[in-house]
Amino acid sequence: MKKIVAALALGAIVAAVGGIAEAKDWKKIRIATEGAYAPWNATDPSGKLVGFEPDLAMALCKKMNAQCEVVAQDWDGMIPALQQGKYDAIMAAMSITDEREKVITFAGPYGSEPSMFGTMKSSPLTKVNFGAERVDLSKDDPAGKAAIEKLAEALKGKTVGVQTSTIQANFMEKYLPKVTVRTYDKLDNAGIDLAAGRVDAIYGDRSAVDAIIKSDAGKDMTLVAPAFSRGVLGKGVGVGMRKADADLKELFNKAIAEANSDGTITKLSTQHFGYDISIK
Repeated sequence: MKKIVAALALGAIVAAVGGIAEAKDWKKIRIATEGAYAPWNATDPSGKLVGFEPDLAMALCKKMNAQCEVVAQDWDGMIPALQQGKYDAIMAAMSITDEREKVITFAGPYGSEPSMFGTMKSSPLTKVNFGAERVDLSKDDPAGKAAIEKLAEALKGKTVGVQTSTIQANFMEKYLPKVTVRTYDKLDNAGIDLAAGRVDAIYGDRSAVDAIIKSDAGKDMTLVAPAFSRGVLGKGVGVGMRKADADLKELFNKAIAEANSDGTITKLSTQHFGYDISIK
């Protein structure tokens, strides 16, 4: 949790620098992604950035009549590097949360998906009846509360792997504070530890956990219901940018609206996820 606070604090410090910006024509835009969170974003064997977000970035840039470059950036330094001017925008499965909106702004959202746990097929967690398939954390739902209580009981004495500085880490801190959490730079590395028995479960975006399960290392893993969304898990995934760049935000919002209405986001998300993550 300290890394989340540290990243936001650094973002706040340099926000003052980013608060004064010269007017730009935005004909050239640098967009950062992680390149390690398939199918949102990944890196192929040749080193090329691929996935839903690199493809969507190019589609949005075409609508903005801009020449865009998508660059790789480690997750931990994503917001500070944006504020320092290393790139102009972030498209890295970054959920819009109140904490992040204190230091940057977002266009969109352009997609949303639930968070889910993954564990070994032999885990006792797979045998628990949580009484709910989906839990909307923004609602005062007795069934949702009961599901979280059952989850806390099932994970007592267990260790859960999450990617550092993520909404899933925030979820664990708020709802499962007594469960041991191990943080990783990439969720893939948490998946490696799950297969090796060093953690009992992993927690991330459904698609990211599902990608690990479908890999060779995940043949003995499975998803565990319920699927959690909203509340502490954010308002959806958007394009992060400096608060000073209001004109760039307007361009992205217009392009995202067009990509929603003409089916571009539906097409690309279905291609990469196997289902539609667009927000209507």
